[in-house]
Amino acid sequence: MILEKLSLINYKNIAETSLQLSPKMNCFIGHNGVGKTNVLDAVYFLSFCHSASNPVDSQVIRHGQDFMMLEGVYRAFSHEPTADSQQLLISCGMKRGQKKHFKRNKKEYKRLSEHIGLIPIVMICPADSYLIDGGSEERRRLMDVTIAQTNRSYLDALNRYNKALGQRNIMLKQEEEPDADVIGILEEQMAVAGEELFRCRTAFAEQLTPLFQQYYERISGGQEQVSLNYVSHCQRGPLLEVIRRDRHKDRAVGYSLHGTHRDDLEILLDSHPMKREGSQGQQKTFVIALKLAQFELLKTHSAKPILLLDDIFDKLDARRVEQIVTLVSGDEFGQIFITDTNREHLDRILSVSSHDYKLFNVEDGDIVQT
Repeated sequence: MILEKLSLINYKNIAETSLQLSPKMNCFIGHNGVGKTNVLDAVYFLSFCHSASNPVDSQVIRHGQDFMMLEGVYRAFSHEPTADSQQLLISCGMKRGQKKHFKRNKKEYKRLSEHIGLIPIVMICPADSYLIDGGSEERRRLMDVTIAQTNRSYLDALNRYNKALGQRNIMLKQEEEPDADVIGILEEQMAVAGEELFRCRTAFAEQLTPLFQQYYERISGGQEQVSLNYVSHCQRGPLLEVIRRDRHKDRAVGYSLHGTHRDDLEILLDSHPMKREGSQGQQKTFVIALKLAQFELLKTHSAKPILLLDDIFDKLDARRVEQIVTLVSGDEFGQIFITDTNREHLDRILSVSSHDYKLFNVEDGDIVQT
């Protein structure tokens, strides 16, 4: 999908704007904190039905305002779009204190999960450092976000698993002894859904790892060896047996110690944890290579995802910046949104690219095409 037009009203610090966009490269230049990232976040919101950075929906409504609106006009990707190409209108409106209304061609979704995967997207941003120094939930989220965009049954399994897990944890916290039959049913539900998650995540890791290693080698010049290692309690045997084996321990701590909610994707540099061994530049390279591999994997399942690059050049040496510039300027990628405080980086990308582009200046929420 190509986002042709983006309209925002009261989204974070942006009062109102309507942008006609390039089908290839859209660059946003400005100082920190002026609203560049908020544009990319709005694009993300229209794909995932939520913000990339704000866990509470109402937090995206501009201060002092009672509502926000987003609207995106999309068209199926084509090097030569025609007048009769299929157009798609995605919109979201929300009043403070009320639920959001998400629509596709002016028809509201009954379930937001029906929208996930329609407009595949990959975002690379400074917060991605949590993939390395954060907890396992950050790396599980990467797996979940990617797989859910290609496999609708995965999201259903994840919801079923989390619902059963939450109910089991409530019972484990009770002062009285939980009903053995009820907790047994919840464990069976966790096991069935969890085994499905495990199969999907195993396939994901097997497909992602070689793509990731290829991108890392291209960016780093092959100076280091990196790898991913998927770890799951399902590898210990049938998940139902693993969950039930230590029910008494779960009862003692008041929550479930075993299951696919504890899965992890270990990140290794020369067979050692990247978190401990990697420099800032190596860690940044790792994250970018991982996200570009995510892009490549999504591309094999559907159209080219939209790529959002938010301030990605910080802490990288000139050689690695050059490699990334060459990569994103190529034909492998579709529509790209990129932000930077340094005009030089953007000029270098545009100078080596033969594709169409648009450049926008951002200042205090005001966006002007140059």
